Amino acid sequence: MSGARQIPATAPPADPAVASLSFEDALTELEKIVRGLEGGQQKLEDAIGAYERGARLRAHCEAKLAEAEARVQAIVAAADGSLSLRPSD
Repeated sequence: MSGARQIPATAPPADPAVASLSFEDALTELEKIVRGLEGGQQKLEDAIGAYERGARLRAHCEAKLAEAEARVQAIVAAADGSLSLRPSD
């Protein structure tokens, strides 16, 4: 057994403050967190907190993108050029 401790991957806990963000606002905040972590100037506890929030923001952005993709896929161009909505599965 190696000396490295493995931590199981889990979904980040829901955060009402994150859930209320638009995709663009969440992405902007996530980019700031990444830049801060890459800078390496944060205290360990602050970096861990930022990483945790970043994980929640990433999950939120992924969910927003999946939702948008489903909405776009539901739009079907008819042969005459008109648009209609396909019922979602």
